[in-house]
Amino acid sequence: MSTIPWQDRPENSTEVMWRYSENPIIDRYAIPSSNSIFNSAVVAFKDGYAGVFRCDNKAVQMNIFAGFSKNGIDWDINHEPIVMQSGNTEMIESAYKYDPRVVFIEDRYWITWCNGYNGPTIGIGYTFDFKEFFQCENAFLPFNRNGVLFPQKINGKYAMLSRPSDNGHTPFGDIWISYSPDMKYWGEHRLVMKPSPFEQSAWQCTKVGAGPIPILTKEGWLMLYHGVINTCNGFRYAMGAAILDTASPDQVKYRTQPYLLGPAEIYEQVGDVGNVVFPCAALHNIEQDKLAVYYGAADTVVAMAFGKLSEVLQFTKDNSL
Repeated sequence: MSTIPWQDRPENSTEVMWRYSENPIIDRYAIPSSNSIFNSAVVAFKDGYAGVFRCDNKAVQMNIFAGFSKNGIDWDINHEPIVMQSGNTEMIESAYKYDPRVVFIEDRYWITWCNGYNGPTIGIGYTFDFKEFFQCENAFLPFNRNGVLFPQKINGKYAMLSRPSDNGHTPFGDIWISYSPDMKYWGEHRLVMKPSPFEQSAWQCTKVGAGPIPILTKEGWLMLYHGVINTCNGFRYAMGAAILDTASPDQVKYRTQPYLLGPAEIYEQVGDVGNVVFPCAALHNIEQDKLAVYYGAADTVVAMAFGKLSEVLQFTKDNSL
């Protein structure tokens, strides 16, 4: 990708990741029906960008909407939710859809989301143009969240990270990886990462979940993730990074002890769910050493943060658990 959204590090800042000065980039009322827009996915598309956005309406019904942008910052989001057609199955039942991720693999754009089918599970679909969408078989049994595909096959198979859970907002959650030969049948489930011990890194001691699509680097797969601590004020979500082995991504080589970005600004601390930084998408340019991360803030709006890929990798190695 020749260009990605970017803003240089603020003068006198020493932060590894820094916030976009015009945050949030998408307001909670960006479309007429919305109560909140957050935890959304972005990918390069044609001469700009396309996205799949979580838009909860004013009845707080959760659904996903397509959107487009020339620069990755100013977005035109469709006013009606995505309508799915049958993909590799006739069973496309969905009580709700939220927290999407999007990745281009081989010849199409694949979308994963938390799908309501007798509880939360991982929905899968695809599109070629972000106009027509095709829903496939759910990847796993309920209950599961945070399904994140790798951008290429690993050892000849599709690979997906997920976080098995239960029906509510659980006080637990590990990151797992699963494999599929065809995007329909999933197995070979392997544990990747558990929450840290409280004494070692409390910000991620309650649960962890994968964030944006992993990025292949010379050090391995860079996986940005969210970590959660259960405080006197409820759950607090922050963003960390891990480096996974290239050929065996269930093996964690490094993982941040301190977080990269935690809720500190008013739009991250105050909203429908306060104290949340929840990364869902990232654009990168290896040659220019740039990383742009989209994250949901306070379960209400979409914000952005930037960093140098080399610095994020080095920080992860130097500050590993």
